[in-house]
Amino acid sequence: MTARHDAVLLAAGGSRRLGHPKQMLTVGGETLLVRAARLLAATGPGRLVVVLGAHADTLASWLDEGIVRVNPDWRDGMASSLQVAARALDDRERPVLVAVVDQPALDAMHLARLLAAYDGRRDVVTAYGDARGVPAVVRASTLRRAPSLQGDQGLRALWAGESPLAVRADALERDIDTPGDVDIAMRDGLLDPARG
Repeated sequence: MTARHDAVLLAAGGSRRLGHPKQMLTVGGETLLVRAARLLAATGPGRLVVVLGAHADTLASWLDEGIVRVNPDWRDGMASSLQVAARALDDRERPVLVAVVDQPALDAMHLARLLAAYDGRRDVVTAYGDARGVPAVVRASTLRRAPSLQGDQGLRALWAGESPLAVRADALERDIDTPGDVDIAMRDGLLDPARG
């Protein structure tokens, strides 16, 4: 079967508020980085791109080198990582499944639901709480607009004035940004307990 989509994992952040790399936190003994890359790879993309930035030398060693793209401007924010992804896929016309590294409740079922909902006419986003965001399946034309983004702008800025289809997954509202987020995720079994 021919792949119908490509995939991007955004994992370049420096985890400034957390104080250590969130990509290295674990779920079932597997780092968030490796787990998210594995989940995306399992969807059968034609091309998988993992965008790294902070700690890239260490993190890249955990992945197949062919999928890694390093964002040297990662300190500039999310926009620069989306631009790296857009350049890596600029010769492609397939929809792109985009995910981030810090959603510990991410699962294969939700990714499959997003891909199944995509019909080519509009982007498909994840709805949680009152927000809409990633993971998402975006048209190639949406990703090609990434150069218009700046700083911490993400895909939501590209959806301004559009009505993407939403697939609800409230568990994905929880991401990892602060030590408090980690404590709550550990308490709720979404992350492995800290090793003493």
